[in-house]
Amino acid sequence: MTVDLSGRVIVVTGASRGIGAAVAQQLGQAGATVAVHYGRNAERAQAVAEAAGHGARVFQADLASADDTARLWHDVLAAFPRVDALVNNAGVSPETGLGLDEAAWQAAWHQTMHVNLRAPEQLCRLAIRHFQRHGGGRIVNVASRAAFRGDTADYMTYAASKGGLVALTRSIARGFGKDHIKAFTLAPGFVQTDMAQPFVEAYGEAYINDDLALPALTQPADIAPHVVFLLSGLADHATGCTLDVNAGSYVH
Repeated sequence: MTVDLSGRVIVVTGASRGIGAAVAQQLGQAGATVAVHYGRNAERAQAVAEAAGHGARVFQADLASADDTARLWHDVLAAFPRVDALVNNAGVSPETGLGLDEAAWQAAWHQTMHVNLRAPEQLCRLAIRHFQRHGGGRIVNVASRAAFRGDTADYMTYAASKGGLVALTRSIARGFGKDHIKAFTLAPGFVQTDMAQPFVEAYGEAYINDDLALPALTQPADIAPHVVFLLSGLADHATGCTLDVNAGSYVH
């Protein structure tokens, strides 16, 4: 099966590294033009855009800021005549143990909820309005298995934000399907990324690997093909679904 996304413009947040970088590059390989969002590392984002090809361009925004998040969408539409799909991939996972002082606790919850849930909510709202004017579109929101089974106590902030993202995605699928808008959740388990490294260092590889049915930790390149498939149009009647990509940890 070959997926051809030629002529489609797709926004990918958090695309300078990890899952987002792999997704952007595989979308480019399928012919899509990718709006490569990054927060801080312009050089890495530009390298991803060059690898993706097909006129991919980079866009900077701090997704902890509501103003910056809105500006990202408007900057993309200033560069391209329309957007066909949105991939909300960017995320943060600060450790938030109960031992944090009150100020640090509140700051961590605020940052996590804004980057992981409020920014996707803003971008989804803008995308839905745009899709309604242009005959439809597709959204993939990258959540986590933690949304369904929780996480360790030190990362319950992350799990809570991802649980909200799942509910948001399902609500979009139910509410806007008649507008030809499809929405999907992708729920990875542990993936070998920079963001996951602090957890790996804190709990150890053995803790993670013992939870997997497969012998190796999931890589970003293992996630990307699923996003390409969900955006291809071949999965439209699965709108609202969650695709678990977690090395069999639910069935192990």
